[in-house]
Amino acid sequence: MTTAIAPSELAPETQRVKTPETVLKDVFGYDAFRDGQGEVIHQVCEGKDALVLLPTGGGKSLCYQIPALVRQGTAIVVSPLISLMQDQVEQLKALGVKAAYLNSTLEADEQARINDALQAGKLDLLYVSPERLMQYYFQQSLAHADIALFAIDEAHCVSHWGHDFRQDYRALGQIKSRFPSIPVIGLTATADSATQADILTQLNLNNPLVYKGSFDRPNIRYRVMSKYKAFDQVVAYVKQQDGSGIIYCNSRAKVDDLHAKLFKQGFRCAAYHAGMDNDERELVQRQFLNDKIDIVVATVAFGMGINKSNVRYVVHHDVPRSVESYYQETGRAGRDGLESEALLLFDEKDAARVKQWIEQGEIAERNQIELQKFAAMEAFSEAQTCRRQVLLNYFSQFSDSACGNCDICLDPPKMIDGLVIAQKVLSCVLRLSQQASSQYVIDVLRGKQLRRLQEAGHHQLSTYGIGKDKSDSYWHNIINQLVHKGLIRVDITAHAALRLTEAARPVLKGEVAVQLAVPRLEFKPVKKKAKQAPANYDRTLFTRLKHLRKVLAEENEVPPYVVFSDATLVDMACKLPTTRNTLLDVSGVGQTKLERYGDAFIQLIDDYINREH
Repeated sequence: MTTAIAPSELAPETQRVKTPETVLKDVFGYDAFRDGQGEVIHQVCEGKDALVLLPTGGGKSLCYQIPALVRQGTAIVVSPLISLMQDQVEQLKALGVKAAYLNSTLEADEQARINDALQAGKLDLLYVSPERLMQYYFQQSLAHADIALFAIDEAHCVSHWGHDFRQDYRALGQIKSRFPSIPVIGLTATADSATQADILTQLNLNNPLVYKGSFDRPNIRYRVMSKYKAFDQVVAYVKQQDGSGIIYCNSRAKVDDLHAKLFKQGFRCAAYHAGMDNDERELVQRQFLNDKIDIVVATVAFGMGINKSNVRYVVHHDVPRSVESYYQETGRAGRDGLESEALLLFDEKDAARVKQWIEQGEIAERNQIELQKFAAMEAFSEAQTCRRQVLLNYFSQFSDSACGNCDICLDPPKMIDGLVIAQKVLSCVLRLSQQASSQYVIDVLRGKQLRRLQEAGHHQLSTYGIGKDKSDSYWHNIINQLVHKGLIRVDITAHAALRLTEAARPVLKGEVAVQLAVPRLEFKPVKKKAKQAPANYDRTLFTRLKHLRKVLAEENEVPPYVVFSDATLVDMACKLPTTRNTLLDVSGVGQTKLERYGDAFIQLIDDYINREH
C-alpha cells in the first residue's frame, strides 16, 4: 500500500506561482479551463464559498486543487472512501504536489508525522474522512493550523434526499460555523433539485456561487437490453470490447458466481465486494489500476473515486436502485473523453426484488424516498425516448433534442402523433390538482372501480375512464415519456405527485405538436454503431506510447494512467512532439511530468518518425 507522504515531501515549501491559470498549465498541463471551472476556482481563491455540480470526469477535483495551490495554507478535503483518498493523493504526488491523507490504514507514528506537517504548513492538501474531521482533537489541531479551504467531496452524501446519504456527513455544516472566514466548496456529480437545495442548507454555505455544469457525457453510449440469458449476454458483449471494464451486480453472491464463470472462460478478471477482507480488495484495486486485469466484477462497493481514466465500458448486470447511482457508476467509463459504453441488462423480476428490498428498510420515510428514486430508474430502463434526454431531464437539464448515441437513437421505435394521448394524461393530472401519483392517475384514466377513487369523488371527473382501452404498463410508459420530454415532473418531496411544467400549457391548448413512441413491451438488442476514431492519430505510435507508459509505470510503481492518460497519448500521437517545448503543448503534460517522463517519450516519438521516414 502506498504511504501517505514521503519524508522528502516535508521539506520547506518552495515558491509557487500564485495565479490559477499558471498553476493549471505548469502543474496539470492544461491550456484552458473547462466550462465553469475558471469561475468557481477564482471564487474560491478569493475566499468565497461554492457548490459545484459537474459530471464524473468533468473536472471537479481541479475546482479545489488549484485554489489549494494558490491560497496560503493547507486545503482540507473531506472524502468518504479510503480508496478515493489514496488514489487522489497518488495522482497529486505524481504532479509534484505535497498531498497526504489521514485514515485508519496508517500507523500512529505516521499519523503524528502528517499532523506535524499540517501544523508546520508543509502540505498543500490533506484528505480526511468526515468522521475524522469532526473529532475534537482534530478540530483542535485545525484551529492551530493555516487552513486554505475546506472541500466536501461527494457532497450529495450530506442530504437525506440523496441516493447515498451518510449520517457522518450531517455534522459537516458545523465547519462553516467554526471556521467562518475559510471558504467551503461542496462538490458532487449526482444531485437532483431537491438534493441540491438540501446540500446548501446542510453545509451552511455563505452566499455561495452555485455552478451546475452540463451532466452530459457525450462520449458514453447508453444501451439497455432485456435480460434473458444474462451470462451468455455478458460474455458475448465483453468479447466485443477493447480495454478495461466494470460489471456491477447487486449482491455478493452474484459477484462471486459471475466472476467464477468469467474466470473459467479465460477472462482476466477479479471479484470485489464488501465481504472480502481489506487486503484482497486492495489487491484487486491495484491490479485493475495497473492494467493487470481487464474486468472487475463488483458490487457498488467498488469504484467511487477510482480515477482510472481508460475504463471503456460499464455493464449493469442488475438494475441499480436510483438514476443517481446508475449515472455515477456509468460515469466511471470514458473519463479520458474517448468513446465508451454503458450497458444495462433489465429484467422486471429484478426490479420487483429491488422494490421488495427497499420496502423492508427500517426507516419508513427513507424507504419512500428510495422507492420514488427507483421508480425513476425503472422509467429510464423502459424509456422509448432518447436515453440521454431521460438522464439530463432527471437532473433538470431539460433537452428536446435526441443524442444520436444511444440504443433508442440508433434503433428508433415507431413514432406517432401523441397530442391527444398527452392531453388525456395532462388533463387528468390537472383535474387531480397535481397531487396524485402516476398509479393514481392511471387508475382514473382506466376507470378502475376502486374505493379510494369513489370516496374522493374522482369517478366523476371528465377524464375518468378515457384510457380504459390501454393497459397500466402502456400508460406508465406514456407518463414516463411525458416526464422525459419535460411536460411533467415528479415531485419526490410530495409523495411522488405529478406536477405539470410550463411546457405543458401549450400542449393542453393544442398549440404544439407532440411526438410519442409507440410503447414497446419487448426489448431487442440494437446493432452496434461502428466505432469512430476519437481523433486522427497514428495508432501504431499510440500502441508504442502505451507500452512505454507501462514500462515507466512499473519502474515508478504507479498505475499507468498516473504517468499519462490515454487521451494525452492520443494527443501525442496527433501532434508528434520531438522537443520539450512541443511536448508541453500536449494536453495533460505539466512541468513535473515533463521532467519525470518527457525525455523518454520524446526519444520514442523521434525514433519512430525517423524510422518511418
